[in-house]
Amino acid sequence: MKFVVSSSELLGRLQSVSRVIASKNTLPILDNFLFDLSGNSLTITASDLETTLRTTMTLDNVMEQGSVAIPARILTDSLKEFPEQPLTFTFNKEQNIIEFTWSTGKFQVPGFPAEDYPISKEPSDSLSITFSPDVLLEGINRTLFAAGDEELRPVMNGIFFDLKKEAANLVASDSHKLVCYTRTDIKATEDSSFILPKKPANILKNLLVKINDDVTVAYDKTNAFFTFGSYQMVCRLVEGNYPAYRSVIPQNNPNNIVVDRIELMNAVRRVSVCSNQATNLIKLLFSANQIFVSAQDIEFRIAAQERISCQYDGPAIEMGFKSIFLAEILANLPGTDTNIALSDPSRVGLITPVTTDSENEEICALIMPMMITQ
Repeated sequence: MKFVVSSSELLGRLQSVSRVIASKNTLPILDNFLFDLSGNSLTITASDLETTLRTTMTLDNVMEQGSVAIPARILTDSLKEFPEQPLTFTFNKEQNIIEFTWSTGKFQVPGFPAEDYPISKEPSDSLSITFSPDVLLEGINRTLFAAGDEELRPVMNGIFFDLKKEAANLVASDSHKLVCYTRTDIKATEDSSFILPKKPANILKNLLVKINDDVTVAYDKTNAFFTFGSYQMVCRLVEGNYPAYRSVIPQNNPNNIVVDRIELMNAVRRVSVCSNQATNLIKLLFSANQIFVSAQDIEFRIAAQERISCQYDGPAIEMGFKSIFLAEILANLPGTDTNIALSDPSRVGLITPVTTDSENEEICALIMPMMITQ
């Protein structure tokens, strides 16, 4: 196996796929990249068994084909110190030694048999759907923060892709907050769904900003296969049934408050400094065209209150929320103004942007209220 490659281009590809590699792998071979050179196409693979990411790059100068597993950390760390220049890669199969040479030097690392590297299979009997990269990125960005992190409820620890014939819905919830991102211009051939875990969702976030090509998603009951640009990602899906999220989205909330999103978010963050550290309880009193944001910690005798303007002419309503959750929701909604729809202090609040970036886009967020005891 022998070829010439650009040092900076190789480093960029390695850094992209290295996000998959776990800090502690159950199989030592997974601490390596798999290099597979066929023709003039070099495929680089990284995996943690649950998620596998591949990238393919075209080489101009190939002398000998082959495949080998290469230690990931030492290779990436070494290439970070190189300026842009051509590197000659040579694998001595008899000695299991990989040698990189350049105009003024060389370094060697051990190679491992490619046959030992586990290869994930593509989904069988799968369905597929296509997203534009900006739409999929937007959906992940708007929902991922709301996903849970509980070992006892693994179905909540990811993004639920609820794909319908009339629209595609991306949903995330930790049972305290919920976000639903809907695209009416993305339609499935038949109603289906899957739960994408957090790790591959975060990997997609980092990669999609660099991609202009559409993303094709093929999926079955256990795996999803993402193809976009020069990348392919296979990930194991979360098993189980996602809760009936639509049943908790309130349909009739007569009290609607329109407020500047950034102004309310900043007020919540400022006032929450004085909230109880255990509960993070913050109170919002909605009255005629005003919102009073307050928090206190009786034990430490600290308190704060701030008043901001809004559009509201209904009855006064006081509700308690966990400040961290409310600030997160406001930070991840688009637009300048936000609508808060309420019915009574004991029911969930529905938070939506007044305007969205696209007429095909719908976003709503729910936050559970907290009992006010002080």
